[in-house]
Amino acid sequence: MSDLEIVRTVRALRETIAGWRHAGETVGLVPTMGALHMAHMALVDEARKHADRVVASIFVNPTQFGPNEDFSSYPRREAGDIETLRDHGVDLLFAPDVKEMYPAGFETIVDVPNISQGLCGDHRPGHFAGVATIVTKLLLQALPDCAVFGEKDYQQLQVIRRLALDLDIPVDIIGLPTVREADGLAVSSRNANLSPADRAIAPKMHAALKDVADKVQAGEAVSVACAAAHEALAAAGFFPIEYLEVRTADTLMPADQAPAGAPLRALAAAWLGKTRLIDNLPIG
Repeated sequence: MSDLEIVRTVRALRETIAGWRHAGETVGLVPTMGALHMAHMALVDEARKHADRVVASIFVNPTQFGPNEDFSSYPRREAGDIETLRDHGVDLLFAPDVKEMYPAGFETIVDVPNISQGLCGDHRPGHFAGVATIVTKLLLQALPDCAVFGEKDYQQLQVIRRLALDLDIPVDIIGLPTVREADGLAVSSRNANLSPADRAIAPKMHAALKDVADKVQAGEAVSVACAAAHEALAAAGFFPIEYLEVRTADTLMPADQAPAGAPLRALAAAWLGKTRLIDNLPIG
């Protein structure tokens, strides 16, 4: 169990990190929106492999929620999250309020337009601009040596990699493979919203993506493989199915526009009851 320090201002965050820097220590950042689970702790474990000190942030970012999304009902359990971070050896928690992150007069937006288009970008207008803006702020506030993000939110990960590269932010963006339940379901705080019946169905998204990946790897046409998987999801009860596609792994270009030999990724988003699920798998 660590002696977890908790700060709520950018100034205090920078002062603590400056002390570590003075001692020659490296810093890893794990940005979160709280409601922590085992996938978040896997991010912490990965950060610890690359840095002497680990900073976690908890901030439910209002700018990445659309008007009909769940900002007000997003789970907030800071006390429990603090104990989880303390038990897991995190050195510092940065837990600002909205006024600290978006002070009066704030108007700057970071937008990564090409990678943000399509997939979740078509169904969550403004979402990735909100993500890009808050992650840029966190990276500049903490200036870590590395920052760790999960591959479950794969389009988000690629947006973050692009902005760090484009803005010359001196940080290593590390993507951690999706943490899964024993039946293949990607771990997510939103899984708690699934009814027991829907929870039994939910792993079929992973199965459908695996089927696409296996078929495309074996040489089947992307359109044929995706059509079959789409049909399987619909038959299982997923509705609406927002997308089930194969894209290039780095730029997220459609597979039919991909250069020969480019690594590919199968990605899906669909609703099961009142819960929106996303997942993805590498191909090859």
